[in-house]
Order: sequence, then C-alpha cells, then structure tokens
Amino acid sequence: MKRLFQFLIFAPLAIILIAISVANRHHVTLNLDPFNTETPALSFTFPMYWGIFACLVMGIVIGGMVVWMKQGRFRREARDQKFEAARARNEAKKFKQQVGLLGKNALPAPKA
Repeated sequence: MKRLFQFLIFAPLAIILIAISVANRHHVTLNLDPFNTETPALSFTFPMYWGIFACLVMGIVIGGMVVWMKQGRFRREARDQKFEAARARNEAKKFKQQVGLLGKNALPAPKA
C-alpha cells in the first residue's frame, strides 16, 4: 500500500519535472558582478532548469533547517523526559530490591 501511494505521488512529480526540464533547456547567464554588466568578472552559463531545480533544493533545505530549529525545544523536552523516565525506572527497581530483601528478612507473621 505504501509503495502504491509513493508511486501515485512521485510518478506525476517526475513527469512534471521532466516537462519543466524539456521546456527550459535554453542557457541563461548568471552574472555575479553588479558593477560591470558588459564584461563581468564572475558569471556562469547553465541550462535554466538547473537554476529552477537548485532553487527548489535550496528551498527544501532552508525550510527543513527552519523546522528543525523551531522544533528544538520539543526534542529537548523529549530528551529530558526520557532521562527522567530512566531515573524513575532505576529508583523503582532499587525500591523493589529493597522491599524484596526486607520481605525475606522480616519476622514471620504470628499464627492465630
């Protein structure tokens, strides 16, 4: 079921990306020299779809970083609760051991 769902999502997405790549095959020049536009010191020429895909990837990475930073307090709280639960389990284990030892060494109950 999961593979079918993935196929239903990724197959149309792949078709759309291929269509964008075919439609934007022409080369564009990225000029990184704002002062000299006629003969720039630093410029790159590449197919336009590379730029589109690079922007998509950068958006995904930046969005993921923002979400990761915003959820930091929840991860910290979960980590603190995990350590607190481990401490409580250890205390309960020690208490059970102490009660078990006291139960064996305790005086027998009086017979009626």
